[in-house]
Amino acid sequence: MAADNESSDSIESEVRTSSGMFLQKAQDEVVANIEARIAAWTFLPAENGKSMQILHYENGQKYEPHFDYFHDKANQELGGHRIATVLMYLSDVESGGETVFPNAEGKLSQPKDDSWSDCAKNGYAVEPRKGDALLFFSLHLDATTDSDSLHRSCPVIKCEKWSATKWIHVRSFDTAKRQSVNRDCVDENENCATWASAGECEKNPSYMIGSEDYYGYCRKSCKVCSS
Repeated sequence: MAADNESSDSIESEVRTSSGMFLQKAQDEVVANIEARIAAWTFLPAENGKSMQILHYENGQKYEPHFDYFHDKANQELGGHRIATVLMYLSDVESGGETVFPNAEGKLSQPKDDSWSDCAKNGYAVEPRKGDALLFFSLHLDATTDSDSLHRSCPVIKCEKWSATKWIHVRSFDTAKRQSVNRDCVDENENCATWASAGECEKNPSYMIGSEDYYGYCRKSCKVCSS
């Protein structure tokens, strides 16, 4: 599901059909340790990372080819482009669910047998294996966007797929610093209206609404802004 940009109604998305939610940054010791390990692995500051997103793909669900860098100025105001993505696989998938890079070098030379899905044969592919993590960059060293970073999540054919995504930006994305740059009543994620209609304002208030110390990402849809 996705939110219609004009009406804010929930509509079926043909691009991404998975479901998901965000964890608050450093919300507990486990999340904080994962974020610290990601920062050490990528050599990128922890404060440049966005909140971790948990995604669930059921049979047939997918994410069509897309870039993680932004195509508009508005999304670059806080933190700038997404420079890197860490994709963590939380479950094994019996068939399908591969992450594929259609434009990547080596896509033609990568050996694939019948265990790979037809979707995975259309680029350089990574099988989802529980405990594995995939790191890729969306920008070149000169900060220009990299078209080879185009990627997709193939449809799950058998079983289900769980993953966690951590996007890392060029500049700080810390919620503590968001207070000084964003005091307007806004939604900062295109899915806010959908999540609010599904009850996430009550289920996940730390991300959706925030607290006395920081603003949440979906305050407008949760209708908590002062008039």
